[in-house]
Amino acid sequence: MLVKAEARTASWMAKGARRAAETFPAVLTHVAFLAAFTFAAAAGAEERRSSNPPLPPARRAQIALQQMTDEEKLSLVHGVIAARWGGEGKPAGSIGSAGYVPGIPRLGVPALQETDAELGVANPGNVRPGDEAAAMPSDLSLASTWDTPLARRQGQAVGGEARAKGFNVLLGGAANLIRDPRGGRNFEYFSEDPLLTGEMAGAVIGGAQSRHIISTIKHFALNAQETDRVVLDARIDRGAMRESDLLAFEIAIERGRPGAAMCAYNQVNGRYSCENDWLLNQVLKTDWRYPYFVMSDWGAVHSTIRAAMAGLDQESGEQLDTQNFFGRPLAQAIAEGEVPKARLDDMARRILTSIFAHGLADNQERSDPVDFASSDKTALAIAREGTVLLRNQGLLPLSPGVRRLVVIGGDADRGVLSGGGSSQVVPRGGIAAKVQIGENRAMIFDPGAPLEAIRRQFPGARVDFDDGSSPARAAKAAAQADAAIVFADQWKTETADAPSLELPGGQDRLIDAVARANPRTMVVLETGGPVRMPWLDRTAAVLEAWYPGEMGAEAIAEILSGAVNPSGRLPVTFPVSEAQLPHPKVQGDPNGAPTGPVGRGGHYGAIFTATYDEGAAVGYKWFVEREERPLFPFGFGLSYTTFDLSGLAVSVNGVNVVASVTVRNAGGQAGTATPQFYLSGPNAANIPLRLVGWDRADLKPGQDQRVTVSIDPRLLATFDEAARRWRIEPGVYRLTAGFDSGRRELAASFELQSASLPP
Repeated sequence: MLVKAEARTASWMAKGARRAAETFPAVLTHVAFLAAFTFAAAAGAEERRSSNPPLPPARRAQIALQQMTDEEKLSLVHGVIAARWGGEGKPAGSIGSAGYVPGIPRLGVPALQETDAELGVANPGNVRPGDEAAAMPSDLSLASTWDTPLARRQGQAVGGEARAKGFNVLLGGAANLIRDPRGGRNFEYFSEDPLLTGEMAGAVIGGAQSRHIISTIKHFALNAQETDRVVLDARIDRGAMRESDLLAFEIAIERGRPGAAMCAYNQVNGRYSCENDWLLNQVLKTDWRYPYFVMSDWGAVHSTIRAAMAGLDQESGEQLDTQNFFGRPLAQAIAEGEVPKARLDDMARRILTSIFAHGLADNQERSDPVDFASSDKTALAIAREGTVLLRNQGLLPLSPGVRRLVVIGGDADRGVLSGGGSSQVVPRGGIAAKVQIGENRAMIFDPGAPLEAIRRQFPGARVDFDDGSSPARAAKAAAQADAAIVFADQWKTETADAPSLELPGGQDRLIDAVARANPRTMVVLETGGPVRMPWLDRTAAVLEAWYPGEMGAEAIAEILSGAVNPSGRLPVTFPVSEAQLPHPKVQGDPNGAPTGPVGRGGHYGAIFTATYDEGAAVGYKWFVEREERPLFPFGFGLSYTTFDLSGLAVSVNGVNVVASVTVRNAGGQAGTATPQFYLSGPNAANIPLRLVGWDRADLKPGQDQRVTVSIDPRLLATFDEAARRWRIEPGVYRLTAGFDSGRRELAASFELQSASLPP
């Protein structure tokens, strides 16, 4: 068994090593070690502590590895929950949060202090009493900016705050595609498109890691719904997966170079993600040349030998697994030859290489105090740029001379809504409001009441409030006002998908009643994804503010007054109804499936299969293929000014395609345009429509700007899984430019020759 296990390990390690040198030059030295995975003893000047900064990260990792005992290596590959659990206290040495892996002080290897930090530094269960954090807008809000430099700023802000609190691993970088608009964690995800998701997630990751911290990328892969996520087998064609969900991860890894990849709860094509050889060894570590480590999600490990040999490097939050698979069982498997010792070395080496590459060993002291003023500016910028104006019948911006306004519903007198689950932040200033949902869940509102922010923007107006509990009373108040502003919300959370796209709690009836009473009614949505709008035609304006974070109230009020010109663009398609979706009903049992172990060996049983037969046709691509018209298309967003495009041009040099267009502000106000480029291919290429690039342009009235994008060759291709290659079909391709996926005003054709690209 030992010989067979060594041979299997050698095969994929050698392949991955050869590819790693090309993508991650910082670990070039590591490649030689992986290819041979036998090492000469360090000699001369290299016989020093592994914490010597001048050496390359891979060399430092190797020096540390050579000095480690087997017990120390094993201590790196499994971690615990960094909080009270199962009657045990918080682990000694841990700050307190999601996870903790002890360090090896004698070798300069720091402990891994892990925190959930997708939207700010979390404080689960108040494990750090009184510790508050900047509450950033949702990733949907951030993605609506289509602004990668701003995404990097968000990562820097959260990463800097985490470092100041003593953390060195951020459990962020959620790069899953939004396949179903009802998904409970959609507010943590970026978009339905792999290019937009990959670019934005990569920018956030890169920003966080600039603070000498490891960021994960997660949840690898196809964690597309919360319903039955631990017992779900996601079935999808591998080629289609490469062109959609996996492409988002691939782009994000290339842009952000995350120090860890977190495998998901669900199965993919019959294998759990954390013991899926195709995902972890073949795709991630070999095809994509990934040199760092794979950690599990908390409670996502189901085996020792299968998981270790499939590419899992670290078991996280082991108390949530049915047993500690990577502790004593892994030591026993190595002793019995079921897992080669070289595999343990590879697991530890990958973790060490990431630690050294991202500066954790050289920056073990806490950084300077948190710069909350900078975080506030970043949060405000995201909320301003990420709010999407969906409808405006001339009502917005409101006249500065307006005399009487009424604000209705959505707890707008208390705060702004946030999403639930592991990403929940305890905001600075404390929780503004908590609304209980059942026995074990509560909606959390961040501080900053929109009502007060609106009053500040309109000091000369009388601004009343009605809580919206009585549609009749709210309608009466609206009839007496110059304009009515209805706040409507939809709470989403990890572990549960929305049952429908309907606004909960009778809010549709409330909006309808108010709009009938006053045609100058606007709706401000605070949602975790798309919703139905049966009242749309009766309203004068609609703003999608998502979960806007700690500065959200200010941003909303500024847009209503015209102090800020809205520039957000939808990162997801809004359907008219669920009937337009690939799956009109969420797959699985919404009342919950068994979450405990079933069957032999303490493994979870996949009790149902979620079939993603739409393949790569996610979001707007599904609508295009079926010639369905959505409520609002992907990329859509209005402004208080107007823009036009001209002069679309395409240049081709082999597989390198460059597109450019001129965008002009044709209106009377300064504003930001986001011209988008889409591609359609010949029939053989099977590319009905793909986003292939975009840019943002800040323009004064009458100003124009030439926008140029280089198209990733993979976006010109389809994936041939049998050959493990991207293939560009020969023929004539059509490039269009416009302001959303449904409004593509200009077109140009170009020809490509047959070509093949590496995976």
